[in-house]
Parts: sequence; C-alpha cells; structure tokens
Amino acid sequence: MTLIAQPAASLYINGAFVEGQGDALPVRYPFTGEVIAELHEASVAQVAEATAVAEAAQPAWAALRPVERGRVLLRAAQIIRERAEELARLETLDTGKPLQETRVADWPSGADALEYFGGLAATLTGQAIPLGGDFVYTIREPLGVCAGIGAWNYPSQIACWKAAPALVMGNAMVFKPSEETPLGALQLAAILTEAGLPAGIFNVVQGRGAVGAALVTDPRVAKVSLTGSVATGQRVYAAAAEGMRHVTMELGGKSPLVIFDDADLEDAVSAAMLANFYSTGQICSNGTRVFVQDGIREAFLARLAERVGRVRMGDPMDEETQHGPIINPVQAGKIRAAIASGLAEGARLVCGGPGEGAFVPPTVFADAEDGMQIAREEIFGPVMTVLGFASEDEAIRRANATPYGLAAGVFTRDLARGHRVAAALQAGTTWINAYNLTPVEAPFGGVKLSGVGRENSAAAIEHYSQVKSVYVGMGGVDAPY
Repeated sequence: MTLIAQPAASLYINGAFVEGQGDALPVRYPFTGEVIAELHEASVAQVAEATAVAEAAQPAWAALRPVERGRVLLRAAQIIRERAEELARLETLDTGKPLQETRVADWPSGADALEYFGGLAATLTGQAIPLGGDFVYTIREPLGVCAGIGAWNYPSQIACWKAAPALVMGNAMVFKPSEETPLGALQLAAILTEAGLPAGIFNVVQGRGAVGAALVTDPRVAKVSLTGSVATGQRVYAAAAEGMRHVTMELGGKSPLVIFDDADLEDAVSAAMLANFYSTGQICSNGTRVFVQDGIREAFLARLAERVGRVRMGDPMDEETQHGPIINPVQAGKIRAAIASGLAEGARLVCGGPGEGAFVPPTVFADAEDGMQIAREEIFGPVMTVLGFASEDEAIRRANATPYGLAAGVFTRDLARGHRVAAALQAGTTWINAYNLTPVEAPFGGVKLSGVGRENSAAAIEHYSQVKSVYVGMGGVDAPY
C-alpha cells in the first residue's frame, strides 16, 4: 500500500527527525481506513533524551531578547500561510475532517497563535512597585521545560496554541500529539526550525499513554499542558501534582446552548448546527445540550431538520463535503452506543441515526430529559440533544446542573438578558448570539471538571511563566539586635 503522508521520521528531537525505537504506530486515513504513514513510538530513553536536550537548550533561548524570540514565531506563521493548501490536505488525511474546514480552521488558527504571541513578545515586562524609599521590581521568568499533550480533533492547532506562548516566554517544549493524529506536530517542528528556532527548543515524541506518562513524570518537566478528555486530564493532573508541576488542563464538557423565544430563529439554528456538527461533532466545547424555550421549540426543530437534511456527507477531499467520517471505528462505536441509549430511554429521534461504516450523520434528539445519558455525558460526535424550558431562571439552573463548565451560549434579542444569562452560566467561555468562535486574542479554558488554566490571549503567558519579586533596599538596615 502506498504511503501518501509519510514523514521523514517519527520523532523530532534536537532539531532533526529521528526514528522512534518503540512499537509501530500506523496512521490511518479515517475516510478509507488506509494506512497513510508508518510511525514508531518513542522509547522511554528517547523521551528522556528529548527532555534532556530541551533542558540544555532552554537557557540560551531564554537569554534572548523577547522580541528576537517573537521574530521566529512570526516567520513560522508566515511559512504556514505560504504552505496553506499543502498543510490543509495533510490535516484532512490525518483527521478525516473536510477540506473546506481544514483550509480555514486548523493550521490558520495555529498561524494566528504564532503571530499573536510573536507580536506580544515585546510587551513581556515586569512591574516596579514603589515603597517609599525602597522599591520592588518583578521579573517574569520562563518555567523551563514544558510538556504539551495534544488531542486528535485539532492536532495542529493545539500544537501551535501550546507552543506559541511557551516558546515566546523562553521555555522549551516537548510535545506529544495524539497517537491518532501524529503528523501535524512533526510539520510544525520542521517549520519552527526553518524559521530559526534553535535545536532542542521544540521536540516531538510519539506514542500512546505510556509515552505520555513518561513525559509527564520526567523530573526535567516543569509544566504540563494537556488537551483531552476529563478522565485523561484527571490522571495527568494527579501525575503532574507529584512533582508540583504547573498545569493547564483543557478538557471536555457537556455545554449548554440556551435559545430564548425572541431569538432570531435562523441564527439560532445556524449556531446549534455549528455547535454540534462542525468537525463531525468532535469538538470539546460543543453546545450539545440545546435548551430551546417552549414558544419556538417546534419551529426550531422543524427548521433544524430541514437544514440538517441538506448537509453533504462524503469524501473529505471533495470541496463540497461538509460532514466527514468519525476519527476511528472505536469512537464511531461509542457514538452509536450513545444514540442507542437515547432511543432506549425514550427520546424522540428528529433526524439522523447511527449511520454505517465510518460515518455517523448529524443526529438530533428531542423530548429529552436532563437525566438521560445523552443529556449528561459527553458523546464527542454529531449528536444534539434538544431540551425545552419555560423561564430564564429554569434555563440557568438546568444549564448549570452539570459537573462540567467548558463553554455555554445564549441566543436572545434582549441584550440585557444576554449579558445577565452569560454572567450566570458556569463556564469558562460564554457566547452571546454566537457559538464556538475562539479567536487567539481571547482566553479559552474551562471551570469545574472542564479544566484549569487558560490558553490563548495574554492570559496564557501567566501559565507559561513565574514571577520573581526583587526587593531593593535604598537605605540602611534597621535591626532590633
């Protein structure tokens, strides 16, 4: 079988491609199941090598003027944009997402992150705190070696989102992409080297959970940044805590989208579809609990079913395709089990269903109750659960009745109500009359079980640095003895 996306080697350590010494790691195109690349996992020794070279290279990188570090990121962003089509096609092969998505939402978002933090570099300053004659100044210092662990749904975007603030702050990073989508991170590493990043500052190791565990517990690692499921996050957080490592955890959720009966119906349907079916529903912040006020619920469902029926499902490389395959058969099986649960518990299937093969069509349930599995558990697939409500207070109470808190949305023409509900919803990101827009300029992250810390914006710098206070005495020392 022809290997159509084979990288030069499986790992990237100390500025060069290196072959992994561990188990085989075949990469399959989700649309056909074809093996498109043959990789190998990193051995435990190679994980240690990656962190060791990162530790050795990091002080010289940190000693550069921040603006010099920023220029490397800016050049990398430019290279990504120059190779946009090539990278979009690679992302589609790696993830199965439609080409019309990967052209606008994956590497472009990564380039935006590199550009934003590259431009932010010159603003990385401390404070001066006057104390009368004496004063204190603060220095924002890098943490050292950071471990990044990615998810399979937005592999290249996530790699950039983690690398950009870490590197501009003067850290080094060892990044482990998901074993399902390992190709983009290798491209990012090579692009950063081409842009002038010194060897050893951004390294890529491949592997399954054991490789991630070796990375997280390596004594040279000062910070762990994970994007993944809540269950994975809990395990990684506990392991990181043993070494008192800094952490950022961007995990999953069961986010609510609240639609009041004064909302623009067409906009609300558009948002609900984007919040459930974009990237085949494989997005952590998806608004999968759609609360629709009683007055418009049936009209909403009718229009939703009509528009869902026009969604084009098929070959991800076809520019007309809007809905691609599920990442792998195991995940497809989990989604189908959730759909079966919804039917068994008495929810009404408005459209969609289990599908077949690699495809699960956009699926909508109505007449659901809050206690049903489809309304409680993250499905991570194209399954929307529509729930009715009568009053604002009821919607807020039920929306917040979840252990998760990654995202939330509200649709209404009453902007006072929009701001009031947004303030009351327990979520790290809340949209008013929009959904799933995550510009790099804005912080992104969750509350409750959905995570700790923030990615993107200037807030991310705080999670890749530590503050040192320097007290300067300007007079004599007064001692009582």
